[in-house]
Amino acid sequence: MKQTKTLIVDDHRLFAEVLRASLEDLGLEVLPSASTGAEAMIALRTRAPELVLIDLGLPDINGLELGRNMLAERPRLKVVVVTALPDTDAVTEAIRMGFSGYVTKDTPLSQFMASVRSVLAGQVVVTHRPAHRLTLADDGEAFLLHQLTRRERDVLALLMEGAGPADIAGRLSVSRNTVRTHVQNILMKLQVHTRLEAVAFASRHPRALRGQLRRT
Repeated sequence: MKQTKTLIVDDHRLFAEVLRASLEDLGLEVLPSASTGAEAMIALRTRAPELVLIDLGLPDINGLELGRNMLAERPRLKVVVVTALPDTDAVTEAIRMGFSGYVTKDTPLSQFMASVRSVLAGQVVVTHRPAHRLTLADDGEAFLLHQLTRRERDVLALLMEGAGPADIAGRLSVSRNTVRTHVQNILMKLQVHTRLEAVAFASRHPRALRGQLRRT
């Protein structure tokens, strides 16, 4: 992984230092942390970060507003919310503003690192699991399906047909390990825990899924 210049914006110093160590282990170049929006804007203009991880509860500005200001100056910047606040409205607003992700601080470290890799690969990642999934707006549910790659949609479609790992591997001409990786990615992106839940989710939103499958 290339030395992506990364800025952490969080006024909790201990958390920022723990996060720094994990990101450095991932191979990223982590800039000195910012604890306020003002410090973050200075770092944006003087250090040119490529990835910014922002807490929502900053002392001088809301993290969403800060991210919007940063994107206004650097449209190609990758901005990810990293917060303790599981707020469905904030998730929706962040994605509409052009953020690259929304990750809650209770996310397991391994999943967090996978999310960072996905963001750097150009994907939009949401690890927040809404408490009332069935009340989400249709566009929010379609967004979760939109995160799937073409091959992940292929795998999900076969899962909906009742195909097992060996059958999927044969039909897509890939290894079973590759199928397992695709399934893991599907579960993470749809914010579910099992293949059955993924199939049930897709079955509840056939129109959104058909819109994705037509692109394959």
